[in-house]
Amino acid sequence: MSAIALNSIDTKDREITGSRIFNAPRELVFQMWTDPKHIVNWFGPNGFRNTIFEMDVRPGGKWRHIMHGPDGVDYKNESIYLEILPPERLVYQHLSAPGHISTVTFEDLGNKTRVSMHMLFETAEVRDTTVKLFNALEGLQQTLQRLADRLAQLPK
Repeated sequence: MSAIALNSIDTKDREITGSRIFNAPRELVFQMWTDPKHIVNWFGPNGFRNTIFEMDVRPGGKWRHIMHGPDGVDYKNESIYLEILPPERLVYQHLSAPGHISTVTFEDLGNKTRVSMHMLFETAEVRDTTVKLFNALEGLQQTLQRLADRLAQLPK
């Protein structure tokens, strides 16, 4: 298949996206996503806690953690980093089900940062199941809100 044909494939039915502007400089927001001592405190929807076993933020490095749900269910997560471009972009492949590739971009807006998250699933069915089973659209918004709340708690 040619590059033109590949670029013309519509993937909207396989995507989950979200964006938010944070009142913090890009370098700090990037650090919040890449430092286990920070991400452990905010990642995931409301009520979730995290145990991080490994977070090797480099191409080929792994991120292994458990998200402890408020209902007592543990969700094992394993990802591999595909691309790291500090402080602009992270790309990682979520190897645990539901598998997807996440791309997180950090846009410098001076003293603020726009974070955009894009998750691409293998099929529309996997995406739709993720939305229904895990309430993923709301979960992404809650995760971004938790990051905003955590940033607001940091010393100025």
